[in-house]
Amino acid sequence: MLLQKSEKGTKMEEQVKERYSMPLIGDDAPAFEAVTTQGKIKFPEEYAGKWVILFSHPADFTPVCTTEFMTFASMQKDFQKLNTELIGLSIDSLYAHIAWLRTINEKIEYKGMKNVEVTFPVIEDIKMEVAKKYGMLQPNASSTQAVRAVFIIDPKAKVRAVLYYPLSAGRNMDEIKRLILALQKSDKDGVATPANWQPGDDVIIPTPGSCGAAKERVESKEEGKYCLDWFLCLKKDKA
Repeated sequence: MLLQKSEKGTKMEEQVKERYSMPLIGDDAPAFEAVTTQGKIKFPEEYAGKWVILFSHPADFTPVCTTEFMTFASMQKDFQKLNTELIGLSIDSLYAHIAWLRTINEKIEYKGMKNVEVTFPVIEDIKMEVAKKYGMLQPNASSTQAVRAVFIIDPKAKVRAVLYYPLSAGRNMDEIKRLILALQKSDKDGVATPANWQPGDDVIIPTPGSCGAAKERVESKEEGKYCLDWFLCLKKDKA
């Protein structure tokens, strides 16, 4: 009897883990193959060397999602200039995706956006296989719809940022773009970016690791660098 209870408990723990587990920052992005509105894709192999924004939406033909897709599609070229590709996902069929995207293109006008064509792939995930791998299902929100998850994945297929929004709140695509720019700036120059950083703003120099280095940093007269205190030094950005 005790063994049966133990086995039952283990099974329940596995189910909870499946429902709630999600890749964390620094993890390898879970691999998958999927059917999409742009044909089959194999991730991450087909996206090697590129940044990827993998995002889920609750359902096709919903108002918030429609505004999000129109905005993402209108910014797609801006993202591609940053070596970044978009991949969408919802727990809907391929045919629902196609019908919805056609409706967006043919009928919807929003904030000056009209005849918007969504050309990035949207994953068909009826079996919830990808959604479960990425923790996009959160049962207290909905057991049948993915929440508004955003995973930013770098060219080495590492998860670099994770954003989650409730079903009712649309995402800020400008912030997602800013986050991509900030991550790329940090990787390129070995710096950190302060609150509300925008390209061209001053950046933060890594904190010194010794008393000597801290003293040297504060007393430095190097052009373009300045310290607010030993642990918070900035420099002018050289784009």
